Amino acid sequence: MDESPPDRDVSVALVDYGLGNLRSATRGLERAGATVKITDDPEAFAAADGVVLPGVGAFREGMENAGPLREALTDHAEAGRPLFGICLGMQMLLTTSEEADHEGEGEVTGLDLISGTNVRFEVDRKVPHMGWNELEVEREHPLVEGVDGEYAYFVHSYYAEPDDANAVVATADYGVDFPAVVANEAGNVFGTQFHPEKSGETGLTILRNFVDYCAER
Repeated sequence: MDESPPDRDVSVALVDYGLGNLRSATRGLERAGATVKITDDPEAFAAADGVVLPGVGAFREGMENAGPLREALTDHAEAGRPLFGICLGMQMLLTTSEEADHEGEGEVTGLDLISGTNVRFEVDRKVPHMGWNELEVEREHPLVEGVDGEYAYFVHSYYAEPDDANAVVATADYGVDFPAVVANEAGNVFGTQFHPEKSGETGLTILRNFVDYCAER
């Protein structure tokens, strides 16, 4: 695979809300050809070609930390601009999650950019799910070009259940088929349950596809 950066200048705002895997996400995006700014400034979102919402941890904490940025992230998405959620960041794109209820903390509202909820694995396997799983692309989307049948690295106990089945772009199997990649109807808001920055060449392909998408917008 060609390792040279693409011949373009694509700026990406990497959202810093206290729960992201910022270093490895930055390295991955830079390898994919992006100029990355780690920021919690909504004005930086507006100035960037694309925004990445990373995340490691619990849904409630994620939404509480990102609360001051909710309006800016929603405005960015509703303007048709690229917003890419990673792991917890992907789950935060949905309406809600069973996680807070499971922990006895009550309902927490996500960004609601993709209608649906996040549910806990109820399988006869170890939870959290940690490891490499094969991606099965279910429909076309620029983010998944060239990754059907490739493997990506997952770490999670909950997974997305969008209300609209067409929001599922790719799936993986862990005792149940679950969404590995989701996207909104317009296609500009999307997320991966896996960590592309930890997924080797498959992840680098995903990140390059994201940078290409931002460049074309």
